Amino acid sequence: MKIATFNINNINKRLANLLAWLRTAKPDVACLQELRCTDEKFPKAAIEKAGYGAVWRGQSAWNGVAILARGCEPVLTRRELPGDPQDSQARYIEAAVNGVLIASLYAPNGNPQPGPKFAYKLAWNERLLKHAAKLYATNVPVVLAGDYNVVPTDRDIYPTTSYEDNALVQPQPRAQFQRLLKQGWVDAVRTLHPNAPMYTFWHYMRNRWPRDAGLRLDHLLPSREAATRLLDAGVDREMRGAENASDHAPAWIVLRDSTRKLRRPAVQREKPAATISKKRPRRPLLVIDGDSFAHRAYHGVPKSILTGDGKPANAILGFANILLRLYRTETPRAVVVGWDTLDAPTYRHKALPGYQGGREFDDEIIQQLRQIPRFVAACGFANAKARGFEADDFLAAAVRAEERRGGTVLVASGDRDSFQLASERTTILYPLRAGEMARVGPAEVRERYGVDPKQVPDFIALRGDPSDRIPGAPGVGAQGAAELLRKHGTLEALLKAGRFAAQAEDLKLFKSIATMNAKAPLPSLASQTPTWHKAATLARRWGLNQLATRLEALAAERLP
Repeated sequence: MKIATFNINNINKRLANLLAWLRTAKPDVACLQELRCTDEKFPKAAIEKAGYGAVWRGQSAWNGVAILARGCEPVLTRRELPGDPQDSQARYIEAAVNGVLIASLYAPNGNPQPGPKFAYKLAWNERLLKHAAKLYATNVPVVLAGDYNVVPTDRDIYPTTSYEDNALVQPQPRAQFQRLLKQGWVDAVRTLHPNAPMYTFWHYMRNRWPRDAGLRLDHLLPSREAATRLLDAGVDREMRGAENASDHAPAWIVLRDSTRKLRRPAVQREKPAATISKKRPRRPLLVIDGDSFAHRAYHGVPKSILTGDGKPANAILGFANILLRLYRTETPRAVVVGWDTLDAPTYRHKALPGYQGGREFDDEIIQQLRQIPRFVAACGFANAKARGFEADDFLAAAVRAEERRGGTVLVASGDRDSFQLASERTTILYPLRAGEMARVGPAEVRERYGVDPKQVPDFIALRGDPSDRIPGAPGVGAQGAAELLRKHGTLEALLKAGRFAAQAEDLKLFKSIATMNAKAPLPSLASQTPTWHKAATLARRWGLNQLATRLEALAAERLP
């Protein structure tokens, strides 16, 4: 059971971000804070369409809390924190979900301090302490999740003196948080990640997100009964780097299922013949454009993330996060990651001297591109790389090989050229904002471009591709290219009809460059068993301890 907490900082303004996160992270329970909307304005329909039931208490100012539950309706047990009937601020809601009592809380900020807001903060925390003690005494699994607006210790904030007078770090609220832990509640994220910063909040001002100048304000505290089931915990920090992001990132925990498997009886009934003859559906082959996601990670994760010996590690960590998310979401039978060979030109570069011209890479990303394949191999997955071939070519070769075997393929790539691989057996996973992946099949290609997947190289040849420096046909844009292909079918038929006679040879060249080479040499595509423990050892050697802990938890789960 995955339980998350996310200060969404205006649910309607950031609804797209929230829905994208729900689709990719798939929490079983999501506790939201700072809705900043009335009860009537809560986006109930959109939440339900995403597969979640919800209970909420709205408020139009800075408050508002909610609990979402995947595939079911939370059972509301309380809409306010007891102890002050006059308190009208929407800061607490409580509900039962699948046998766990869950609270979503939004503690007062308390600034400026000293003053009435700080006094309200301390009084509210005292009420929370009293109510939490009663919940703990029930001896049922409980999780108190939310934005506590307290930095528990100095290791939970970046090195700074600018927060010295801030209510978030004052001794009194810190002492109240420690009193809460002494009741028996467990700081789950800190327990599983004792040394990592695990920030959940980065202020919008003073470039704090790019500098990784963060604070840990959002906490999940399971009771004793819930903590015995604790498997994993983490922070989806990439959400903070998304467009239109909240200034918080979701924190989450995973609890082991409480149900116990029953022992099989000594004598089992014979299974019906129909059941015996059924085969389990074959899991897909996952093929990843390594360079595409490594560069995406390099530019999307703060460059302040370093290995233990001070070398850049933001692309390594970001790529690892993407790889693990894809594996958990798709559970493929095998993973192959294709790579460019930066120091060796391909036939494309020789045929078109301007191909991919002007691309320059930072030394920091080049260093990490040498290390990421080591991480892939440590996970038990395959790398594909060879002189004269690009990552795209390995995607095409893997798709052709797996389809010939009768299997299905998922191709993860941020390059739209990969749309030419879409088929009834192959789906493209195309990254969008906030970590969301669009699933692109033949219908989506036709909707986007107006052509079939097999026509995509013809389309690129006519339209051109500025990112690869392919000029295209003069005066023909995307709409014109699609209309020409709908009429003629292929570039060759169009040229045979007498169109673009002066550019015919160039256009044929552009099509050959845009066509992925399915003859690229491949590693074995046999089914794999992940070696998460080896990857964890490598991550610890690099000083990426938070990543190592996640990998160790995966090893314990024994995912297929």
